[in-house]
Amino acid sequence: MRFSGRKALVTGAAGGIGRVISEMLRAEGAAVAAADRNCSPVDAEALLEGDLLDAAYCDGLPSAAAEALGGLDIIVNNAGVISRGPVTETTDADYALSVGVNVEAPFRICRAAIPILTANGGGAIVNTASCWGVHPGPNHAVYCMTKAAVASLTQCMGRDHAHQGIRINAVCPNEVDTPMLRTGFERRGFDPQSAIEELGKTVPLGRVAKPDDIAEVVLFLASDAARYMCGSLVEVNGGKSVS
Repeated sequence: MRFSGRKALVTGAAGGIGRVISEMLRAEGAAVAAADRNCSPVDAEALLEGDLLDAAYCDGLPSAAAEALGGLDIIVNNAGVISRGPVTETTDADYALSVGVNVEAPFRICRAAIPILTANGGGAIVNTASCWGVHPGPNHAVYCMTKAAVASLTQCMGRDHAHQGIRINAVCPNEVDTPMLRTGFERRGFDPQSAIEELGKTVPLGRVAKPDDIAEVVLFLASDAARYMCGSLVEVNGGKSVS
């Protein structure tokens, strides 16, 4: 029960990785405030529904979670979107959505959460960046840009707020078998299961990651086992480089 008595806010909690993170945190004793547009699929102590493109919603999430749970110790900025294609094929709507959800939302949530964590004596923030933000790949220009921003923000905040007892780190996955990945294959005319099996052949470990492969690392970074880690970017990629 690594998280007995801890209170956690998880964004994107209804998605493939977010739901597993929430389940694992609760299984190990944490009380969870789940944040997403529709939290009905999620079991949690508090459901905080809203749109991460809404600045006021993001600014208020940490205090809403702290009020609902009776405190706040852990923030997991898990929510994210993927836009594909080069810059020349990126619409204004694609850009606004990607920057809003992937960059502005975690920035606002961290900015609002840090004073709360500081007043409580510290805590942990885990952001979801990406291998594609650390090693940019082809035809995902805006996605790579936004995840690079999350990685840099994590490194900066990790250094700036360590003295306050706040550990800020990021997990950097490669492809993960989630509904978002499968939907992306469908939109491009592929059978999702066949596409994931073929994609798995490109991974040295022989398969595409499952949500729990990523969630386990998130929980490690949020736990006392990672007590000496600040501003770290942890790649979880099955040995596969970005190509």
